[in-house]
Amino acid sequence: MRTVQRMGWSGLVNGKLLAAAAAEFGVLVTGDRNRQYPQSASQLPMSVVALIAPNNRLESFLPLVGRLLSTLATLQKPRNIELEAEE
Repeated sequence: MRTVQRMGWSGLVNGKLLAAAAAEFGVLVTGDRNRQYPQSASQLPMSVVALIAPNNRLESFLPLVGRLLSTLATLQKPRNIELEAEE
């Protein structure tokens, strides 16, 4: 797993972050609930999976892990996907 911080991308936002990620990876998984993906995200050669949880605590994302793994295993072309935690 690589984080934005580990990649040295902390100062990148929106389109620049997505472009940097697309150059390195096939999928970007984010827990940023407030991110508004630009229209150009659908033009990138990667998928963006947004995990939607009540907060950014690890415990909140754990229920999404199974669905995330299933989603990643079946991706065949770049898509923007939101996986929301069930309440």
